[in-house]
Amino acid sequence: MPDGRLTRQDRQRIAAGLAEGRSYAEIARRLDRPTSTISREVGRNGGPSDYRPERAHQAAARRARRGTPARSPGPQDRTVLEVEAGAVELAVGMGLPKMVARVLIGLWLSEDGRLTAAELSRGLNVSPASISMAVGYLTQQGLIRRERDPQRRRDIYVVDDDAWYHSTVISAQQTLAAAEITKAAGQTLGLDTPVGRRLARGGAFLERISLDALASAERWRDLPP
Repeated sequence: MPDGRLTRQDRQRIAAGLAEGRSYAEIARRLDRPTSTISREVGRNGGPSDYRPERAHQAAARRARRGTPARSPGPQDRTVLEVEAGAVELAVGMGLPKMVARVLIGLWLSEDGRLTAAELSRGLNVSPASISMAVGYLTQQGLIRRERDPQRRRDIYVVDDDAWYHSTVISAQQTLAAAEITKAAGQTLGLDTPVGRRLARGGAFLERISLDALASAERWRDLPP
C-alpha cells in the first residue's frame, strides 16, 4: 500500500480513468487506494468534468509549502465520502448527468437539506454556471424546490421528504400526456391498420402505467421511515 500522498503519475492515472468513464471505486482499485481518497481528490480539484492532473498536483504542492496539508479524514468523513461517491454513480447510472447528480446528492447529504447556490458551488468546487444548470434541471423535475430568502435576496435550494413524491407525479403526468397523444394518433390512423393498432395499444399501456403511478404516489406519500 503506498503512502497517503498522491504522485503526479497517480493524478494522471486518475484523469485517464475519469476520461474513460470509470467509477471512483474502479480508479481506486487501480491505484491501490481507498475510494474516499479518489473522491476527495477529484472533488477538491474541479470535479469529474473539470479535473486537471497538473493543476491538482500544483495545488497540492502549494498546500505542502504553506504547511497546511488537507486534514486526513476520520472514519465518519470517509464513510460520508464513500456514500456520496456511490450515490452519485448510482444516480448517473439511472440517467442523470453527472453534475446534476452531484448537486442532488450534495443536497441530500447536507445537514438540513437546504443550500444556496454559493454553498453548492463552494462545496462541490464547481462554477456558479454549473450549479445554475443543475438546479434548473432538478427543479423542473420536482427533485428539489427553490425558496427565496427576501432579507438576503438569494435563492435557497431545498430537498425534503416530499421530493420523491413530486418527482414521481411530474414523471407520471408527462407519461400520461404522451399516452394521450399516442392513443389519439392510433385512432387517427385507424385501429384497422397495423400502425394504428400498435400506437393505440402502446398509448393504452402508458396510460394505465401512469395512472397507477399517480394513485400509488398518493397512497404512499406519507409512508413513515
